[in-house]
Amino acid sequence: MTASLHARASSDDLLITGFGDAWFRGKRAPCALGRGGRRWAKREGDGATPLGRFAIEFGLYRPDRLAAPRSAIPFRPIRLWDGWSDAPKDPAYNQPVRRPHPHSHERLWRADPLYDVILVMTANRAPIIPNNGSALFIHLWRGPRRPTEGCIALRRSDLLWILARWSDRSRILIR
Repeated sequence: MTASLHARASSDDLLITGFGDAWFRGKRAPCALGRGGRRWAKREGDGATPLGRFAIEFGLYRPDRLAAPRSAIPFRPIRLWDGWSDAPKDPAYNQPVRRPHPHSHERLWRADPLYDVILVMTANRAPIIPNNGSALFIHLWRGPRRPTEGCIALRRSDLLWILARWSDRSRILIR
């Protein structure tokens, strides 16, 4: 993993720096990272953004607030009952769940706009290791540099611009 971080990001990659900047196709966008900083050894609840190179598995969007983003990434609408397990002892840990759910989980249909667009990163997804972090998303932000629980957050216009230019070769590189 370390070697891949020292490799130069390709023009297709979304490069996330520790300074709260996202770079994609020559454009800089401010972003927010986890309140726990950036870490190699990500743990559930530490608030850290994982270091590494990741792909986007799929995206989710609020159909009552916007149309499906134009992107090479497959998107599906968020439904009222959608959740994401964050309970390490749950057999569905770090996976989408249907609410109500007997274990701790995040509600994906939120009153605020943070999850109007969600990109599911491949961090701790194949294989899923209990307690190594869940719900590691790229989503909309609260504001400049306002920390997340470990996700990457961007302004809506910047995220939609990136999605429209995303390719099958694109990856996220968090340094």
